[in-house]
Amino acid sequence: MSDRHTVEVYDARAGDYEKANARLYELDDLEAFAARLPTGGRVLDLGCGPGFYAAKLAEWGFEADATDASAEMVARAARKPGVTAWQARFDELDAVGIYDGIWANFSLLHLPRVEMPEMLRRIRRAGKHGMALHVGLKLGEGEGPDGIGRFYAYYGEDELLGLLRDAGFEVIARRFGRGKGLDGSLSEHIVVLAHG
Repeated sequence: MSDRHTVEVYDARAGDYEKANARLYELDDLEAFAARLPTGGRVLDLGCGPGFYAAKLAEWGFEADATDASAEMVARAARKPGVTAWQARFDELDAVGIYDGIWANFSLLHLPRVEMPEMLRRIRRAGKHGMALHVGLKLGEGEGPDGIGRFYAYYGEDELLGLLRDAGFEVIARRFGRGKGLDGSLSEHIVVLAHG
């Protein structure tokens, strides 16, 4: 996430966000993701928010790293048992071949569209051969602020699948949904499970 105002919104609303997302809406997706990981594998929750999904992966026996650009979100994630969390922007992901899976659940949507191809290459580089990747994004076109000023980039299904393919991923499964965001608006989304 490179937009300073988006980070400020998450710092200021971290408690609200944590309450609104305490129910793991993507738990079925997390189970499908975890099923593709080796026992005790190392995973990264990229743009982890308060760390709920990283904590669940740790509970299931995985080595769970978690990063977020928001200091408040990282502080909350770091308090979760078994989670190693640190503050980092997306462009600071420079690991090479260490992750069995990367979970990017509605986080990469805060990245400008022009930066997505390179970000997906960074993710692929950070993973081992055969890595699992989960990506959740909002469907639509263009980019810009939401109702509370967070930067969002929107994607179509074919566009996202093409970006993943170009970065070296093969899509295993996808699903569509509709949900309410922190700003109270309803939006359509896509969730993709892939491997590289």
